Amino acid sequence: MRFPIYLRIWLAVVIAVGTLTLAFGWLWRVNAEQAPAREIVIRNQAGDVLGQTRQRPVRVPGQGVEFQVVMNDGATLVVQIPPRPRSLGEPPPPRPWLRGQEGLLWMLSIVALAVAIGIYPIIRRLTQRLEDLQRGVERWGEGDLGARVEEAGTDEVAFLAKRFNLAAERVETLVKTHKSLLANASHELRSPLARIRMGLELMGDQSASASRQEISRNIGELDQLIDEILLASRLDARESDMGKVEQVDLTGLAAEECARAGAELVEVGHGHAITVDGVPRLLRRALRNLLENARRYSSGAVTVEVTHEQTHAVVKVSDQGPGVPSEERERIFEPFYRLHGVSERDGGVGLGLALVRSIATRHNGSVSCEGKPGGGAMFVLTIPCEQMYAV
Repeated sequence: MRFPIYLRIWLAVVIAVGTLTLAFGWLWRVNAEQAPAREIVIRNQAGDVLGQTRQRPVRVPGQGVEFQVVMNDGATLVVQIPPRPRSLGEPPPPRPWLRGQEGLLWMLSIVALAVAIGIYPIIRRLTQRLEDLQRGVERWGEGDLGARVEEAGTDEVAFLAKRFNLAAERVETLVKTHKSLLANASHELRSPLARIRMGLELMGDQSASASRQEISRNIGELDQLIDEILLASRLDARESDMGKVEQVDLTGLAAEECARAGAELVEVGHGHAITVDGVPRLLRRALRNLLENARRYSSGAVTVEVTHEQTHAVVKVSDQGPGVPSEERERIFEPFYRLHGVSERDGGVGLGLALVRSIATRHNGSVSCEGKPGGGAMFVLTIPCEQMYAV
């Protein structure tokens, strides 16, 4: 359980004031108890001593000071010195509860309470600005690069807010410039690629068949790379419009992509059509990338399983390839990362799985790679799901 900082500071001050109050009261009581005893003697008119004692005075609120004297015959006599009477016009004495040691403790308690109440708004004002700064940093860390914090005041908190806003603005400008440069460069590359492809078609049969296939393959990979870079840059920009969110039949989408890729759909939600809220073309792209990745490295059949688990739709794409080492199952989702021993000629540009993760994150889902009994790899795509219809 998180404990707000303003309560910590306030409680620390209150505890400190309370401790000082108790300590001072205890010292006052000890000092009062150590006051010197007084000699009390009771005599009759003849001057004979009827009783005598030595004790400290006992102050009785409202009645003055009392002494208990033991007489010679064994009886106990109470000698009382009442408070001084007031003269005409003299203000009334303080109330009994404000007198003596108890009165001092009451006064100290009132002062402690006043201090506790008085410092609360001051501490709350300071920590409120710290909480605003915390919320701004959290929003910025979650991807809202336009988040800024208020720069009110002239103290260290205001200075920190100003420095954070300045750093956030620089990072936002840098990221936007980088994304703009990447998108523009990718867009401009399409024109020379189209001219190269057209020139290759115009060459006819003049070039060797192997050379034409190699050039066509390279052009295809470069075109795919540009397309995936553009999509990745748009997915990174959270404010960009990637399409209309609607109900998508994930079961039917998986069946279409399996038919296109020659994969086998082994289970369809136990006889139910699973529907999720998402962007159709992005979900189709995620399934297609997973199927192409599995087909590229699989030596046998590729299978797809679509199930419904509690509040999520789960798509499992399994292959019969060499599998992915456990220490690299997270890194394969990084852009342009390739497994050790995988050549560029095996196909792929290193962005397919990274795009799958970006699409899953965009839909508040996740994707992971797991091992499969008997060899191979299994990619698990999870998307929040609220509906499931019988078919």
